[in-house]
Amino acid sequence: MKKKIFLPLVIVFTHLVSFADEGMWLPIFLKQLNESDMQAKGLKLSADDIYSVNKSSLKDAVVQFNGGCTGEIISSQGLMLTNHHCGYSQIQSHSSVKNDYLTNGFWAMKKEDELPNASLVATFIIRMEDVTAKVLQGTVSGLSEAKRDSIIAKNISEIEKSSVQGTHYEAKIRPFYYGNEYYMFITETYKDVRLVFAPPSSIGKYGGDTDNWMWPRHTGDFAVFRIYANKDNKPAEYSKENVPFKPRHHFPISLKGVEEGDFTMVLGFPGRTTEYLTSYAVDMTMNVSNPTKIKLREKRLAIMLADMKESDETRIKYAAKYAQVSNYHKKWIGENRGLKKLDAINKKRSFEKTFAERVNANSEFEPKYGKLLNQFEAVYKKMDQSIRSYDYFTEAALAVEVIKYTNSFVPLVELSKKPNTTEEEINKLAEKLRSSSTGFFKDYNAATDKKLFVFMLKMYYDNINKNLHPEIFKLVDSKYDGDFSKYAEELYSKSFFTTPEKTDLLLSSYKQKHFKKIEKDPAYILMNSVYDNFRKNILPEYNRLNDEVNRLTRTYMAGLREVITEKKYYPDANSTLRVAYGKAEGYVPQDAVKYNYYTTMDGLMEKADSSSYEFKVSSKLEELYRNKDYGPYAHKNGEMRVCFTASNHTTGGNSGSPVVDAQGNLIGTNFDRTWESTMSDIMFDPDRCRNVVLDVRYTLFVIDKFAGAKHLIDEMTILK
Repeated sequence: MKKKIFLPLVIVFTHLVSFADEGMWLPIFLKQLNESDMQAKGLKLSADDIYSVNKSSLKDAVVQFNGGCTGEIISSQGLMLTNHHCGYSQIQSHSSVKNDYLTNGFWAMKKEDELPNASLVATFIIRMEDVTAKVLQGTVSGLSEAKRDSIIAKNISEIEKSSVQGTHYEAKIRPFYYGNEYYMFITETYKDVRLVFAPPSSIGKYGGDTDNWMWPRHTGDFAVFRIYANKDNKPAEYSKENVPFKPRHHFPISLKGVEEGDFTMVLGFPGRTTEYLTSYAVDMTMNVSNPTKIKLREKRLAIMLADMKESDETRIKYAAKYAQVSNYHKKWIGENRGLKKLDAINKKRSFEKTFAERVNANSEFEPKYGKLLNQFEAVYKKMDQSIRSYDYFTEAALAVEVIKYTNSFVPLVELSKKPNTTEEEINKLAEKLRSSSTGFFKDYNAATDKKLFVFMLKMYYDNINKNLHPEIFKLVDSKYDGDFSKYAEELYSKSFFTTPEKTDLLLSSYKQKHFKKIEKDPAYILMNSVYDNFRKNILPEYNRLNDEVNRLTRTYMAGLREVITEKKYYPDANSTLRVAYGKAEGYVPQDAVKYNYYTTMDGLMEKADSSSYEFKVSSKLEELYRNKDYGPYAHKNGEMRVCFTASNHTTGGNSGSPVVDAQGNLIGTNFDRTWESTMSDIMFDPDRCRNVVLDVRYTLFVIDKFAGAKHLIDEMTILK
């Protein structure tokens, strides 16, 4: 007989019930879990209008953009909207000092001028399916994690293969609730995606790093691409014969605008959240991992920025790299601040206390979950050194580009050592490396990398235990008296891998016996030592402890759902299609500060600073503002609104996500969160967590009035 316990209502309400706007929900369960709540908050659609296999639905106009962002289809001719920062590397790849599309922008006035992008893909979700029983078949209790993982991997491979056999679709199975459930996603990937429109950086990156993650915001963070298909509307590699893709659905665009309290919904591919971490994991994140990564990226960014300011060539080469490094540097700072302000560790402990009390009061629960929290505490005590070593490898050693680049030559060395390797195999791989080196050196500056080399390796040397040092550090001590500057001077002058000319010289005449040249190269020796040390001395313990954490967390997640049943549990983000909903609203980030929910061009012009690269405003935009020449895109009160905030639960991967109104019309493009919101990956706060959205009317204003590309507007379905 189960014992029953009764907890004070305040505890249940505060810690156990999902807040109104929290959650990243799987579309296939909207009818079961969310439809009535969404409609009560203002949604005029049904769950089937959002996700359906049998008819056109909103999900058919949402794409995963190149694996890391989201995009939305906005015309019947495959026009796709996403963020400027999502398309930044493509814009940069087409840029040069002569054609500086980063600074000046780019827009194709006819389809023939749209720019192809190698390896850029757009992926649609065709359908989803619960395959938990099939995936877990054969995973009996008592198996080691390695054996369990092996069985699951084999099952997944077989299910994925059989599910799409004879079709052009792909199947991807992902774990949910830490491996308690598995879902399959049947996808269709288009490989001919062309750049159509990129605003100048003075619009698309307005505010730069200063405003990143901040509010109020005035960034026109958008870019437009077009998906192309073959004559049968199927995916195809780039070809001049391809034609614009005809989508199953595209988003109508509303010019009505957004009022405070209006229903908003986000569809997209959020990357990763960890909402169900224990207090021990949050403590490790806040006090060990985040501070390490913040410190290393701070110096890395300073070195890159100093060189970018010295040369336009270096600025263009490092623009995308700098943005990528900066983004999470600032995110981790904000995350730690938010978690501290929210008192996250103590809130987690309070929740765990509730869990433990219910478990200990129930004779069925206690044997399964009674020791869990003590086991978590024990394993996290062992993780400190392992986490630090792992972070220093990824954030310090791998911050040196020559180390990562040289690692790409390992397959050539291994192939060359095999006695039966043919000359044709050698030449094929050497030519592939020669081709990839062009792309690497296009965006590489050896002088900048050398500065990073000296600082990052010195930090690596100083901050992890000597018993975890790579062997090469003994050489630095004995030959260079521990001076990484002297070591760098010799390495960068002698290595094949620091200039395009020397790399090309090696590869253009490469023969099988030449692998010895590579093995004797100082950069290759360094890379080999660093990676070998990581594989032998850092990764095994890191993986062992993580396997233990994963096993415990899987059990804990099952326990939460069994023990605390009044809570609706959405699965953590894992780059699969999700729906989040809330409303347009401002927030109070701190005492005596209250933010409005939208910004206007008035605020943009107030920030304008011609001496700052981040806050320059083009003369054309200034003229449009001065004349109030906003066309049909102004709000009904005459304001030209730029951005707004809403209480939708988002994270990385939601960049570029469509933000729609109650009728499913596009009202904006998600591009950020407020700095106070970054802790929502770990703990959501309904009072402070806000996603930042580019008002679609500002996007149309820039395309039409600023760039004069009205032919693109004419493609869209505009609702006035």
